[in-house]
Amino acid sequence: MKKIVLILIMMFSLTIYLQAEETNVENNTLETEETKIEEEKKEEGEETAINLKSQSGIIMEASTKKVLLEKSSHEHLAPASMTKIMTMLLIMEELNKGNIKLEDEVIISANAANMGGSQVYLEANTKATVKELLTSIGIASANDAAVAMAEKIGGSEDNFVNMMNKRAKELGCVDTHFSNPHGLDEDDHYSSAYDMALIAAELLKYEDILEITKTYETTLTHQNGKSIWLVNTNSLIRFYSGLDGLKTGYTEKAGYCLTGTMKRNDMRLITVVMHANEKEDRNTDTINMMEYAYSMFYKDILINKDKSLGEMFIDNSKERKIKYYLEEDANIVLGKDQDKVKYKYNIELNEVKAPLKKGDKVGKLTMIAENEEKEYNLIVKEDVEESGYFNRMLNYFKDIISGNVNVINV
Repeated sequence: MKKIVLILIMMFSLTIYLQAEETNVENNTLETEETKIEEEKKEEGEETAINLKSQSGIIMEASTKKVLLEKSSHEHLAPASMTKIMTMLLIMEELNKGNIKLEDEVIISANAANMGGSQVYLEANTKATVKELLTSIGIASANDAAVAMAEKIGGSEDNFVNMMNKRAKELGCVDTHFSNPHGLDEDDHYSSAYDMALIAAELLKYEDILEITKTYETTLTHQNGKSIWLVNTNSLIRFYSGLDGLKTGYTEKAGYCLTGTMKRNDMRLITVVMHANEKEDRNTDTINMMEYAYSMFYKDILINKDKSLGEMFIDNSKERKIKYYLEEDANIVLGKDQDKVKYKYNIELNEVKAPLKKGDKVGKLTMIAENEEKEYNLIVKEDVEESGYFNRMLNYFKDIISGNVNVINV
């Protein structure tokens, strides 16, 4: 009898154990599936602090390029007319180099005049100034103006596209390939929200572009005397206070796109939304991202670009001791709940000779803050003239008298 009872107890215990094991397996399987789903959501960028309706989006602080929020920001998508951000960047760089001037006249080719989509109806064999064409691109998103400037700068549209792709690589854009300067759909024409933000950050170094992109309406008068009313494709510059750029886009393939920018509390933000189903969605996403970022983050200037960091000795210059500065402010973006951070930096000066021009690079500063390392260029803020023979001899004798140079008798 005792044996029977013992066997029954053992069978009952084994049944409970097997049920428990089965439950554990089910729970583990459930947890594994839930974890997998959560990881997939994170990979797809579905979980963000705000609910973006657009397929892809990003918020980036312009000076540090720090990403504050993103959703599928590296996904390859058609950028539509946001392509023109790169077109405008190359135009601004050519203006800065002095290779072209705003007053220069551009002959409009038949290729440019025949462009479809958004246009300002340029006529073949007429002329327009660089300023007029740049304004047409920045406000009216004119495809014909974009091609005319591409041909002016690159010599041909194809060569200009090569310049676009080369510049994109230099900026670190790994998810971008341009096939044209205007943004009409082509199979091998794509970018990402992250890359568009990088290009926008570079364009924003030329603040004059904002005088164009923040203009809601203006008039363009053609060489034949006909006038056309230009209305900004970015309606938010009128209805959302502070937004002063940068570029919209729309094609059937790309959906509604917008790269926006604004400055508030000394912090300039860049937002990009790609492939929204409705125009209202791209506008709402842009506003929500701006408000979120400004409510959650602030920018702290660690070293001001106007502060001299020291003096360097340039033997063949008139002054010899020359002050050097950061080319740009050393900034950091922090959460509103964070205090000021500690940082350290190292300065490396180049061996340079006079003459130097204002803005010439003379070294670099490497800063470490919040476990992140960033390099900044060091520059001179005034022209450095080369010393003449008489001044060099005078400086040499001064060095001997002061003991800076030893005279050795042989």
